[in-house]
Order: sequence, then C-alpha cells, then structure tokens
Amino acid sequence: MQSDTLGQIQNDREGKTPVVRALDLESGEEHLIRPFEDDSGSPLVQAARNAALADKSQVFEADGKRIFLQVFNPPLRMIVVGAVHISQALVPMAQIAGYDVTVVDPRRAFGSDLRFPGVALSNDWPDVAIEALKPDRRTAIVTLTHDPKIDDPALNVALTSTAFYIGSLGSRKTHAARLARLTTVGFDDDAQARIDGPIGLAIGAKSPAEIAISIMAKITQTLRQTPSEGSPVSVEQAPPAVSAGA
Repeated sequence: MQSDTLGQIQNDREGKTPVVRALDLESGEEHLIRPFEDDSGSPLVQAARNAALADKSQVFEADGKRIFLQVFNPPLRMIVVGAVHISQALVPMAQIAGYDVTVVDPRRAFGSDLRFPGVALSNDWPDVAIEALKPDRRTAIVTLTHDPKIDDPALNVALTSTAFYIGSLGSRKTHAARLARLTTVGFDDDAQARIDGPIGLAIGAKSPAEIAISIMAKITQTLRQTPSEGSPVSVEQAPPAVSAGA
C-alpha cells in the first residue's frame, strides 16, 4: 500500500468515513472509493458499497480485470439513551459484539459509574449529547427511557443523522403517539419509518435481558442484511480487511 493511500485511509477513519481501497491485482494500481459519497452509479462503486455494507473485502471482476476491494469501515458505535435496566443488559452484549457504547441520561442518579462501571457516560440532554457524538453510518441509536421528554429530543437529532439503526422502546400505542409528535415537528413518513418501534425482534421478550437480546438481534440483522439484489456486479469472497492501523 502506498504511503499516500495509507495516510488518506487514516484521515477517513478519523473522520468516521467508510472507504474502500480498489487494487488492480494485475497492474498494482490503486485508488480509494468512498462508496456512500460517490453517486456515479458505476458497477465498481456499487461493488464497493456492497462490500462496505457486508463489512467484507471482496474481489470484483469486470472487463477482464480483477479488482481487490479492501474495506476500511469506521468502528461500530452504539448510543443508548436511558440508563435503565434494559440498558444494563444491552451494554455488555453490544460491547461483546464489538460496539463502542455510550450511555446518555440527564438523570445523574441513573447514568452513574456505579450502575455502568467502565462505560462511557453522558449526563447531557440527549439532543446535545448525540449532536456532540456525531453519529454516522456505523452507529446504532436506541432510546429506552419510555419518557417523551428524554426520548423525543434524542430522536429529533437521530433522524437527521446517517445512523444505520434507530430504535425506540414502547408499545404500539406508545409508538403511534410518538410518531404523531414527530409529525408535528416536521418529520415525514419516510423519516419516521427509520425508527424500529416497538424496538427489537418480535421474539416474545419479557424481562430486561430478553428485551436486550431482541434489540441486539434486530441491530445485528439491520447491520448485516444482504445488500440489494439485482446489483450488476460479480464478486467473490476474499480475506478479511486489514486494519488501517496494521
């Protein structure tokens, strides 16, 4: 890898921008693709986007060329709004799954080191905290307080971000009321459809731990869902991407 290429990858990583290195396996020529910013619609860019979504480096073949697409995705992050019992079960699950977790709760009695030892905490109001955290395409945001005064400000900011998953705790009745409030502040049906509510996979979860399992499962499903079918690309699996810091 050329030093200039490595430097650009490091800069993109610091800026939390997904980037794919395209390496011609015959000529050795390389260039970088930012798959979610490039709207050219070329088969190579689409293949790079699919590789980034799958989080797997791949080989793209077209016109007699074999291009190795090496994925450099930013770290996975999760923002949990509400330092509640479900959060206490969800946080360690998310950490084991590779997420960098931040718990946000303006209620200091809830969002404390005693209840969440070793976890990044913010006692700022959720909209302020989430804006500061700058969620990106590798960020999941969940709101769990069941309190509109706390959850709604979080959702107002989350829906303006590129977070790949947004979920909110509550019954169908609660979620309908939530959507009505979001309508009054200008979020249309497409924006509201981004919210997974009631949150999690429908597995009949009852306890906080079971609900946390359902949430983690739905987040994983959303992250790993198969890229759109019918894509005009041909790929074969290649070895996992090498860390930009390697």
